[in-house]
Amino acid sequence: MPLRLLRFALNGKHSEPRMFRNHDTLKSSYDAVIIGAGGHGLAAAYYLARDHGMTNVAVLEKGYIGGGNTGRNTTIIRSNYLTPEGVEFYDASIKLWEDLGQDFDLNLFYSKRGHFTLAHTDSAMRTMRWRAEVNKHMGVESEVVGTKDIQDACPQLDMTCAGHAPILGALYHAPGAIARHDAVAWGYGRGADQRGVEIHQRTEVLNIDVKGGRVQGLTTNRGYISTPKILCAVAGSTPRVTNMVGLRTPIIIHPLQAMVTEPIKPWLNTILVSGSLHVYVSQSDRGELVMGASLDPYEVQSTRSTLDFAEGLSAHMLDMFPFLSNVKINRQWAGMADMTPDFAPIMGKTPVEGFYLDAGWGTWGFKATPISGKTMSYTLANDRDHDLIKSFRLSRFAEYELTGEKGAASVGH
Repeated sequence: MPLRLLRFALNGKHSEPRMFRNHDTLKSSYDAVIIGAGGHGLAAAYYLARDHGMTNVAVLEKGYIGGGNTGRNTTIIRSNYLTPEGVEFYDASIKLWEDLGQDFDLNLFYSKRGHFTLAHTDSAMRTMRWRAEVNKHMGVESEVVGTKDIQDACPQLDMTCAGHAPILGALYHAPGAIARHDAVAWGYGRGADQRGVEIHQRTEVLNIDVKGGRVQGLTTNRGYISTPKILCAVAGSTPRVTNMVGLRTPIIIHPLQAMVTEPIKPWLNTILVSGSLHVYVSQSDRGELVMGASLDPYEVQSTRSTLDFAEGLSAHMLDMFPFLSNVKINRQWAGMADMTPDFAPIMGKTPVEGFYLDAGWGTWGFKATPISGKTMSYTLANDRDHDLIKSFRLSRFAEYELTGEKGAASVGH
């Protein structure tokens, strides 16, 4: 470490306050309790305090802030979805993303890169045209482009993909961006904390008290809390919490893995996604290639990474970029993806009065962080689903009114 930087760090004149306060004890009651201190839970707490004046709120986290899927994703932000409901929802999120760093007075390393969803078959090209038309109809910037546009944006890409899956075209989404996931969690957490919300880490929910179909409170490893409203925002741990209130959902948990390379000189200026090769990749501000693939095929609540994943993804990356053969993999990890049958989230009120659900995010939860917080805070404060999330209600499965996003969400993260 340079001596000047060390002097700055040890100088009391430049001391920084803690990002969050430490709370030694829990109150006996809160107006609302949020389970899960990831991006979605902290965003809901932030907007509850800022927009609705609800500050007697506790956020409970079994582990540490941002330690779940918020810290285990590949940070891609986009709104080029397939259904009008999905496009409108994620486009509202992008509008919030653009000013989020200023709201927090914190550098989120938000960077617009442009997003290419590559098509390797005629059927994939038809889907890209479909998505482009839906996007344009909703006022979202997306267009189908040819091979020349792709090659101009990324000349290092082997357009034949080693002859296995030649690229025919792509859906180009100019607003596609990336951001630092940990900074997002810290920004929302600090903003909520400054407005009076209590964040309790290492606080596990053991049971939820429901009487007469209504939430009464919950039991934690640090004692009992009385509250009339509980928001569940725990991603891959959702079934464990919904079981506590006797609520059945169609959510199934699959591991979703990712990995990064050693830092290398910046060269990848865009975001690339290939559904046929099951690859999505961008380059971080530190020079790492951040890479992901499809879900693991088995259903299990685990964050264990596997050699099979690293080998398979590396092979497909070399199909696209043969010159990376000597680049080393630095680390890999897994998150627990809470998948729904129609690849759209489950948000809003539930049959249990006072119990609200923000789940079913699968591989697309990070990009929805701001708008999820806005809409769920409105729903908690008013006990009424926000208009943007009505199509994501839990009852749609019983009513056979699914929101089919599989064509736009099965690989992109």
